[in-house]
Amino acid sequence: MAKERHEVPEHLKWRVEDIFETIEDWERAYEEVSGKLDFSAYEGKLSDADTLLACFEKLNEVSLTLSHLSVYAFMRHDEDTRDDAPVALQARVDRLSMQLSGNTSFITPELTALPVETLEAFAKDARFADYDYSIRGIIKNKPHVLSKETEAVLSQGGRMFRGCSHVFSMLDNADFPTPTITVKGEKTEITHGKYGVLLQSPDRRVRKAAFKAYYKAYIGLINTITAAFVGNIEKDLFFTKVRNYPSCLARALSGEDVDVRVYENLLASVEKGLPLLHRYFADKKKILGYREMHMYDVYVSTVENADIKVDYEEAYRIVTEGLAPLGEEYRELLQRAHDERWIDVEETAGKRNGAYSISVHGLKHPYVLLNYQKTTNNVFTIAHELGHAMHSYYSEKNQPQEKSGYTLFVAEVASTVNEILLIKHLLKKTEDKKLRKYLLSYYIDTLKGTLFRQTQFAEFEFAVHDMAEKGIPLTRDSLCAKYLELNKKYYGEAVVSDDEIAYEWARIPHLYRNFYVYKYATGIITAVSIAERIEKEGKVAVDDYFKFLSSGGSDSPVELLKLAGVDLTKMDAFDSCMASFDKALTEFESIED
Repeated sequence: MAKERHEVPEHLKWRVEDIFETIEDWERAYEEVSGKLDFSAYEGKLSDADTLLACFEKLNEVSLTLSHLSVYAFMRHDEDTRDDAPVALQARVDRLSMQLSGNTSFITPELTALPVETLEAFAKDARFADYDYSIRGIIKNKPHVLSKETEAVLSQGGRMFRGCSHVFSMLDNADFPTPTITVKGEKTEITHGKYGVLLQSPDRRVRKAAFKAYYKAYIGLINTITAAFVGNIEKDLFFTKVRNYPSCLARALSGEDVDVRVYENLLASVEKGLPLLHRYFADKKKILGYREMHMYDVYVSTVENADIKVDYEEAYRIVTEGLAPLGEEYRELLQRAHDERWIDVEETAGKRNGAYSISVHGLKHPYVLLNYQKTTNNVFTIAHELGHAMHSYYSEKNQPQEKSGYTLFVAEVASTVNEILLIKHLLKKTEDKKLRKYLLSYYIDTLKGTLFRQTQFAEFEFAVHDMAEKGIPLTRDSLCAKYLELNKKYYGEAVVSDDEIAYEWARIPHLYRNFYVYKYATGIITAVSIAERIEKEGKVAVDDYFKFLSSGGSDSPVELLKLAGVDLTKMDAFDSCMASFDKALTEFESIED
């Protein structure tokens, strides 16, 4: 049974008091910001530079306080999800945020209506240095912003536009008909979390039973899920048409200022690299000794009893040692994170599961939530989440508030660089053949899951949006047929694409976030390229990487990655990642059991 929170030593709990020392401090900040939500004094006057600057500065001040209030409530809730008090705090902040959104909805349309020359003059004005990238974004988006009245209406439709996603979430969580199977004579519920564990069971009968039962549950919901999924695609089409974009892909990538060539390069690179993936599955089939390898076999380990099982303190030491190539300053920050209670370590009753890092500008430091267990994956999770935390730390330290937040496109880069550096470190220090083969398998599976699998989702997403844009009806059968076709393409002849896998699209929540999944793939491609360069070039590459970590959202993410030596509009980084996969696979194949 999980511990209660009061049973955990203080040094293993994050110090949320660094945001607000007491709830009374939170209440005072809430009351103060509540009186600052009126922006009517600026409406209709933003052509004047002084007025615009005052408006921007007030908006930053209010937004920052709301962010601090929200983060505090969010973290308190995650400490114990059974406690309703933080939920009430968050609801109060949400109400203020909605009020602020409505009160400031005039800003973008009003600025968009200004002549390009006026906006360019603002962007060049030294007083607007913190806002120049945002202003250039307004110039870029001018053709896609509607009238003030229309934008005001659309700003009130947020909940409605998220309706299909919400329907899927309720089906997938609250109303999911959780199936059961018998494992070792006992009934076992196949929850979403348990499903992944069961697919790694050494007992093939358990894996097959879990696979069949889990997908049977989705097949039973498929008509409703299809309606929700298609409705979400239709929402994307609606915004693409009314905002005058040539395609849903162009609109989605424009939102983060990403060149469409990046998406095209990803699909082309993975298409070219699929023979490597097929080779891996053929190797796995041979190692497992199967005449036929099914979809429920692809996650089982080929190297048993090599898991890294260490306590948290030893895991943290391993991570710190593995990230030594990033230099002494980085090591000192890792030590601060450990000593100053940036991290909430242990699993406790009611605590949110999983792991994440969270930070906003103006906090003393980022925070990390863990639920540490003695597994290899959890060791890498420490490195991963600290990568997020350090990215936030450097961006917030070196950028003004307006430019400190990095986009989702680069959000997984620093975290994955840490993972790649850690696995390179572990491979360098081990001579044990079994452990070495296990680590290579872990790395290959990471690339398989993040690069190839997420690109499969991305290609499916691209295909179904393309079908919709061409007027081809999206039905249960057409969606399943397209997904099964892609699954066969990605897994190759070594793996049987079981009939049930045609329904896998129906259980992927990220497909309800318009063109989101590809960022996982470009993130790991970028991370591998950076880590390889650090390994080869040392300090020069590290210095360039720190320029990226410190850049926040000061330019387009594609341009910011160039600071670290990665240009995703070209194929070099994509080729480097595939070469790394090939190298690891070749060594994996060379190690005899």
